[in-house]
Parts: sequence; structure tokens; C-alpha cells
Amino acid sequence: MSVKDSRHQTSSLARLRSNTGGELLAEFLGTAVLILLGCGSVAVALAGLPGSGRQMDAFGPGNWLIIAFGWGLAVTFGVYVAGGISGAHINPAVTLAFAVRRQFPWAKVPAYWVAQILGAFVGAAIVYWVYSDAINAFNAAEGFADKAESVPSFSIFATFPAEYFGGGVWGPLVDQIVGTAILVLAIAALIDSRNQAPQSNFGPWVTGFVVVAIGLSFGTNAGYAINPARDFGPRLLAFFAGWGEAAFPGNGEWFSNYWWIPIVGPLIGGVVGILVYDLFIGQVLKARQELSGEVEAPPPGRVPEPTDETETRKSAE
Repeated sequence: MSVKDSRHQTSSLARLRSNTGGELLAEFLGTAVLILLGCGSVAVALAGLPGSGRQMDAFGPGNWLIIAFGWGLAVTFGVYVAGGISGAHINPAVTLAFAVRRQFPWAKVPAYWVAQILGAFVGAAIVYWVYSDAINAFNAAEGFADKAESVPSFSIFATFPAEYFGGGVWGPLVDQIVGTAILVLAIAALIDSRNQAPQSNFGPWVTGFVVVAIGLSFGTNAGYAINPARDFGPRLLAFFAGWGEAAFPGNGEWFSNYWWIPIVGPLIGGVVGILVYDLFIGQVLKARQELSGEVEAPPPGRVPEPTDETETRKSAE
């Protein structure tokens, strides 16, 4: 390869990484970090501590605190990883909500979704690789001869509804809509520089605490997936790793064909959340801004879209 060809290839890669390609890499890695820490916290609570000899007494409900704070911190660091490049959606429901809000190009939505699901799958695969011995020991101790019979160990990776729903669809679906609406509404507030957005790059921590709050207030209904990629990517991994129908299509003793609910519910909830925020808060802030003559600042944490002026400058160079 000539020096000229090498420079051309390097320049092409640099352009790809500086635009949508770089954003997709960030979404992939940010979502992978989310799943690594989130599913990892469930693995610790379910199989790691009980089987490691480090837990003298059963934590009981305290295990839910491990999971709730584990997922909250997972979101925090996933956002820190990807935020400066892609805005750290790391959630198809957030991507869809921003597109509906017309602050994100519709053309990028499918690519973001694919990157997020792939990142979630890879993150789950690493968790399974690291915790496979603990999972096998847990299943053996609980009397499960096969992973396909063990819904508890499957819960390390994906979600299922509480028994009190009796196999019904509407309860878990509404739960996912409400939980995701709260998440996206809160995110809209936290990134809105016209409102009381956190300062000094503290936003990811507050976003993480939103997830902790949702886990502590709505988590037991259906495992608070509130993120289609968070559920679907690890669910696919669990299916290929041997959990069978418990993973896909999502069958258990008290639920069946559950796989689509943590996808459809969050997508609906994300749109509801962004519309509610804009109706009750965003439009009020916009009206006040227009009266005061201020110019609306661009949303933080996003790679600026190229303008005609920047494209002309690049051509000239």
C-alpha cells in the first residue's frame, strides 16, 4: 500500500469516526458497560455472594438494594463513557424519544438501535463468561438440572413479570410504559440547560439515581427493564447460552411469550415521557425564553450536526 493510499484510508476512517461511525462505537461501548455493571450486580446478588463464601447470612430484601444501586451506577458510568460522543442514549427508547422531539435525526435511529443491542449482547456475554461457574453452582444448589428450568438464574440477564400478574399482559406493559416515561421525562429535565440541569458534568450521576429511584419504586413488578436493548440483547445471549424458552419467547410457569413487552413498553413510555415533559415544562421554558429574547442553547452531549458552512469549509480544505 502506498503512502498516499494509507493516508487516504486513515483520513476516511477519521471522518467515519468523527461522525456517525464514532457515535455508533460510543453507543456500543456505553451500552456494553451498562450491561456489564448492571447484569454483573444481579449476578453478585443472586449467585456470586451466596456461592462465594463471602455471605455469612442471607441478605434477603437487601439483595434488591445491590441490584438497584448496581443498575444505577451502571447507567452513570455508561453515560460517562459515551456521553461526549453520542449523547449516551444507550437505550433505544431514549433514541426514539429524541427523534420524536426532532432533536435527533430519524435516519440514525436504526443504526443507534443496532449498536445498542449489539453492545448489550456483548456485555451480557462477558458477564456470562465471568460468572458461569457461579451460575452453575447456584443451579446445582437450587436443584435445577438444566439452565432452561432455572428462571432465577435467567433473571441475571433479562426480565420477567411478577407472579401476581397471573400471566396477564397489561400489568407488565403498563409498568414498562410508566417506568420508562419517568426515566425519559427525568432525562429531558436533566439535559435541559433552560431548567435546573446539573452543573460540572454531574448529570450522569443524577441520571443514575433516577434509575435507582425507579428500581426502588417500580422494580418488582417486571424487573424494570425500561430499555429495550438492556433486555433484548442479554435475552438473546441467554437463549444461545442454554436458557431456551425462558429467554425466548419468554416462557415460564406464570408467563408466556413475554419477550416483546420489555421492548414495546419502553418505546411507548419513552415517547410519552418526552411529550409530557415538553407539554408541561419545555413549552413553558420556551415561551419565557422567547419573551426574554434569549437564544435556545443546543442540547448538551451531542455531536453537532454539520452545517452548510462547515461542509463548505471542509471542501475548501
